[in-house]
Amino acid sequence: MSLLVDVFVRDPDGTLRIPDADAYESGGFESWRTTVWGSACVRALGARLLPVLADGDLYAEADQVPELLAEVALLRDHLDEIAHGTRRPRGVEEHRDGIEDRLRIIEENCHKALAIGGGVLIW
Repeated sequence: MSLLVDVFVRDPDGTLRIPDADAYESGGFESWRTTVWGSACVRALGARLLPVLADGDLYAEADQVPELLAEVALLRDHLDEIAHGTRRPRGVEEHRDGIEDRLRIIEENCHKALAIGGGVLIW
């Protein structure tokens, strides 16, 4: 199972709607909720939003999307540290590349969300 990354909008009545529900974009393996995004390493860098995944789904509302983008940039700046801190020494480069790919997907969805005044759901 894999985490999904989607853009969402809120209808006037507050109902959440995913405009492009057929798109499949991975935010990492389900285990990454705790082993990467909710890891002590990521938390120590000051991340606040992605660690929410350790306990549930992340609903970054429209006003939180800039913060999520900043968090993605922060983690990208510390990719080597995160890869080493969240993976056994064997396979660190592959793990680093996987994290980088997922951060790119999250970032792309943040930009889509900003363009339509929506939020980002990672679930």
